Amino acid sequence: MKIQKSLLSVCAIPLLISLAATQSKPKLTLDTFFNSVSYPTVAMSPDGNSVVIVAERADWDQQIFRDDLWLYRSNLVSDAKSNSTSGSLIQLTQSGHDSEPKWSPDGQWIAFLSERRSSSGKDSDSDSNDDDDKGDISQLYVISPTGGEAIQLTHGDASVHTFSWSADSRNLYFATRQPWDKETKDAYKEEWKDVVQYRTAERGDTIFVLDLAGAIAHNFSAAEKKSTQKQSEAEKESDETPGAHAIATISLRVDDLITSPDGTKLAFVSNAINQRQEKYEDVEIYEVDVARAPSPASSENKATEPRRLTKNQAVEGHLHWASDNRHILFTVEVGDVSGPYRDVQPHLYWVDSGSGNVEQWAKDFSGEIVSYGPYGNGVVVTARLGTEEQMYVAETPSSSLKKLEGNAGTYDRLSTRLQSQQVAFIYSSLQKPEEVYFAGGPNLLGNARAITSFNKTLAESDLPQGKPYRWKADDGTSVEGMLIYPPGKFEQKNLPMFTFIHGGPADADGNHFEADWYQWAALAATNGWLVFEPNYRGSTGYGDKFLMQIVPQIVSRPGKDILEGVDALVKDGIADPDRITIGGYSYGGYMTNWLITQSTQWKAAVTGAGAVEHVGNWGNDDTTYDDAYFLGGRPWEAQQRYHDEAAIFQIDKVKTPTHIVAGADDIRVAVLEDYLLEHAFYSLGVPNALLIFPGEGHSLDKNPWHGKIKVREELKWLQKYGGVPAN
Repeated sequence: MKIQKSLLSVCAIPLLISLAATQSKPKLTLDTFFNSVSYPTVAMSPDGNSVVIVAERADWDQQIFRDDLWLYRSNLVSDAKSNSTSGSLIQLTQSGHDSEPKWSPDGQWIAFLSERRSSSGKDSDSDSNDDDDKGDISQLYVISPTGGEAIQLTHGDASVHTFSWSADSRNLYFATRQPWDKETKDAYKEEWKDVVQYRTAERGDTIFVLDLAGAIAHNFSAAEKKSTQKQSEAEKESDETPGAHAIATISLRVDDLITSPDGTKLAFVSNAINQRQEKYEDVEIYEVDVARAPSPASSENKATEPRRLTKNQAVEGHLHWASDNRHILFTVEVGDVSGPYRDVQPHLYWVDSGSGNVEQWAKDFSGEIVSYGPYGNGVVVTARLGTEEQMYVAETPSSSLKKLEGNAGTYDRLSTRLQSQQVAFIYSSLQKPEEVYFAGGPNLLGNARAITSFNKTLAESDLPQGKPYRWKADDGTSVEGMLIYPPGKFEQKNLPMFTFIHGGPADADGNHFEADWYQWAALAATNGWLVFEPNYRGSTGYGDKFLMQIVPQIVSRPGKDILEGVDALVKDGIADPDRITIGGYSYGGYMTNWLITQSTQWKAAVTGAGAVEHVGNWGNDDTTYDDAYFLGGRPWEAQQRYHDEAAIFQIDKVKTPTHIVAGADDIRVAVLEDYLLEHAFYSLGVPNALLIFPGEGHSLDKNPWHGKIKVREELKWLQKYGGVPAN
């Protein structure tokens, strides 16, 4: 008896220590959560010893999100096997408007885009309806990695859409809409005033080459002229950057411009000028032969027409040149390169710039390629399989992906360089908020070092634990999701549950940590909810067939998956059937709006930017490929299905108090859908509230207060109607 008691006491010691450690951690608060820092871009230097990072954080006083550049310099020991690193992190820029940094090949400069006020002190003039008239103007800057002031290189009233360095670091290529001279601009304004000529006034892009040394010299000269008030009015009003020389023009927009390693070719992805996905042929990969492009000294000064390399029904992106100077690597956002439009998971491909032949990498991999980078003659990728996003390597297109030894969780935003072994990336897991990491090579992930610690306060909070959960659908298909438990209640039973549905639908929830207005499972769990994140039919990471089974039942098929998951959790005694709530944003909002018409078990719902019908949404949406695909045709081709899969025609079944949010300028899911939903509830007497965020589109990325208020009020709504007392 004494022995048993002693053993119990000894066994209890680690548990008591664990509980004490947990209790010593502060509770995750709304303020801590929304003071998190995210990392939109990670870019490694050519020698692999430095990393430039875009850090994004809320500026509550200015009511903006600040994007600034930070530089990490490592002292990597020459023996890469040791992966012994140390380094320093310094802030490079402080404007709050800097993005998309790219190193010059010689490592002497970092070029980036910035929406700082232009040197002329002017904002955009509205002379057409493309993206340059929708906000601030992005211009091209450079800064030395040793510090100092950033130098503006481009000027005018049109944004730089994309840019790339020349292989010798002497020039920068950049794309902007085809410029107008002052006379043309004045004539247009005189005729049209503030009238928008939808489509008809759109202009395609021109690719320019700009001599770096000359542009820097002009910048200093212009600064001197400005100080003495000698800058001419014509120069202030010009759309063109002095010294820039046009080398190619296209009737579409230019995105993702890249230069081949040997410097002889450019490649880019075209896009619709208004960036709406309406025609497949708008989005293709093109090539420009730099050697054949007109030079500034040439008597023939006419820009050339780029050569199209692909012709498919897919949205290509994330271009990289392979080391052979011949192949262009890319992924596909939506669509398929192999035939008529269908949505498959994002895969990795390359196109032969000589023949135009397209080949898929790692065909036998059943998951989703999330990010990648060229590595030697092959690639390193981060890929999602189930609820994990791990790192893999492949040597050739036909070889299988080889999983690298790393930690459980999510690896993302991978950055590599052809000339170095090192890799940089973002890593997170449920109890480890996002930070940037640096490793001596892909095979050394276990020893990777965090080179940022901006989310330290968040990491020191009492964060929830979670685990995957699986159930069987009515057709026998295995479906998976994540369960995120309230802190201190891991694997407890009979918990109040919040069913939190991801958007996309081509996305998935898993072992990662994100802190924002869109993904706030950790905050919901901290407030007492078991958070159920279902990866329903249509999610990525489970094979192309699983994703495509959403067609043509855009909400009813995934809706069954979710309802059956909730039933399984109740049957297993995990979820309290009397305290079940639901919510989601974007496609998660679609599903929430549908599911509250299918069951009265929900005590409360929070929905945002979700359609309640499909005809108007098809017409207003800026990504119409997938809408028609998911529903089996355009509105006049699948009339009955547009009706049957719409929540609005069953809205009279709803009894659930529902909280609604929307961006006032949203066109991805038109804000009118939210007004329609609110009006229906108002006429039926269903308790509801609608919040409209001014100036916001589909992503609430303009004013950080909007996202914070959104989640604050959604948590209050769940607490008020869901039966969970305030903590």
